[in-house]
Amino acid sequence: MALNAKEVAELSLAEIEKKIRDTRHELLELRLRKKTGQLEKSHLLKELRRDVARLETFATSKKKEAVASA
Repeated sequence: MALNAKEVAELSLAEIEKKIRDTRHELLELRLRKKTGQLEKSHLLKELRRDVARLETFATSKKKEAVASA
């Protein structure tokens, strides 16, 4: 959790997309646990949302780079 920009920048586009899927799945599970009252660390929801946004930003920039270099 709490990915930093350097780690994400080193990943390939496929790896970033896999991380996005995994993070969104984890976020879904946490939301379900929150609704049922089983989540103790609610701050993780905010962290995961930001991680997804960070990953999406890097994925978009890598896609633009690929188009520009083609």
